[in-house]
Amino acid sequence: MTLTAPEGLDSDIRVDVAPDFRLDESDPDEQRFVFSYTVTVHNGSDHSVQLLARYWKITQGSGKVQEVRGKGVVGQQPLIAPGQTFRYTSRAILDGPVGVMEGAYTCVDTASQRPFEVAIPPFRLAGPNQVH
Repeated sequence: MTLTAPEGLDSDIRVDVAPDFRLDESDPDEQRFVFSYTVTVHNGSDHSVQLLARYWKITQGSGKVQEVRGKGVVGQQPLIAPGQTFRYTSRAILDGPVGVMEGAYTCVDTASQRPFEVAIPPFRLAGPNQVH
């Protein structure tokens, strides 16, 4: 799934998300459904950008909504040079086999020190045998 940011410098930042159900870490009897998601941030701009903060909205199949905010991703605030990518994997734990995540990254153009947001449109988390 390829997600593109709005117009301007941020339109040169692309985010790819690949979710995966983790059967080995899940326990349906305990209403524990674990999903990993691998995010790749591509910097197609002419400037280095730094990812400063993240925001995730996780909507579970039950309707429960969880919001997560924090500095950087996986303990890092990566600096991504022009033409380079940054990839990381993280996890979300749901109480049911389906959900949706969406969010945004707050970044800064290191040349101008101009902050901007890169929107991450909704993507689906679905366990096996679930309608996608």
